[in-house]
Amino acid sequence: MPFQAATATPRRAVTPAAFVRGVVAAYTRYGRDPAGALSKGQVPDDVVTSADGRVTAAQFEALAGHAMRELDDEALGWFTRRLPWGTYGMLCRASITAPNLEVALKRWCRHHRLLTEDVLFELTIGEETAAISIREQHDIGALREFCLVTLLRYVLGFSCWAVDSAIALRAAEFPFPEPRHVSVYPTIFCKSVGFDADRAGIVFDRHYLSLPLTRSAADLDSMLKGALRLTVLPYRRDRLLVERVRRVLRNARGRILGAEDVASELALSTRTMHRRLREEATSLRDLKEEAKFELAKQELMRGRTPIKRIAEIAGFRNEKSFSRAFRTWTGASPREFRGRYR
Repeated sequence: MPFQAATATPRRAVTPAAFVRGVVAAYTRYGRDPAGALSKGQVPDDVVTSADGRVTAAQFEALAGHAMRELDDEALGWFTRRLPWGTYGMLCRASITAPNLEVALKRWCRHHRLLTEDVLFELTIGEETAAISIREQHDIGALREFCLVTLLRYVLGFSCWAVDSAIALRAAEFPFPEPRHVSVYPTIFCKSVGFDADRAGIVFDRHYLSLPLTRSAADLDSMLKGALRLTVLPYRRDRLLVERVRRVLRNARGRILGAEDVASELALSTRTMHRRLREEATSLRDLKEEAKFELAKQELMRGRTPIKRIAEIAGFRNEKSFSRAFRTWTGASPREFRGRYR
């Protein structure tokens, strides 16, 4: 199961040459010639040695897939023991029968330890976010970046596929210095990427954990025939997108947010955001109206804030327009509504 970027397409060159050299290093470790694998991936010699070179998803899938089979090591020399071809497919099978993503990830973390204790996966769950991190138990050496990035892409790619949803990351961090090819990281993970951290990890909204797994064993058999699908498939539907938009709007509290502002918070283009909201049978305008109403209702029920100030907090230009909208929503004026809760 080779690494690729979550939003890559087979024709877009996004995988850095540094990871190609990681595959070549695996051949060096096992005393083998990488020529066959490089030929399979149609990777020219000048790309292998290039500081800024890139290969496409299809090229790297062919290269790494051939190497994993030929060397019989899906870890490509990262660990103190081989992980024979099919190992990560077995890990997917152990996780696919879970009722939801939380259980599946807990199984992934636990069962990966049966494969190797050189690295340990950990799932931590907070009030709003969840994180998958990797604790290194063994010096991976020069292959450290290639290993950690790939391992996180494996678990993220499997998770997206298993719940049939994009999982929007809030942050990603890594325990090594910023690499020369740092520009590919937002494509691979998200906008918020940090380096020189204590350990490698990705952070996302904890509500993804409650999504049910929608894939069957037959689906898994089909997916594993083309490992590229697991790590490259561009999931267009984010099953939590509506809730994520609601959160951005709630947190605005009086700031007037345009579509560009909201899309930027979500690390999406404005066009993509509008399209995905349409797919979820709603719109940014509808969600803005909903957010205004919920915020105004909460402030009125508290009973202390002046109505003029509530109008400002809810994003209205003046008290009159707020009162008119609130009567449309509820059939009562803000003062009448507040009176019901005194």
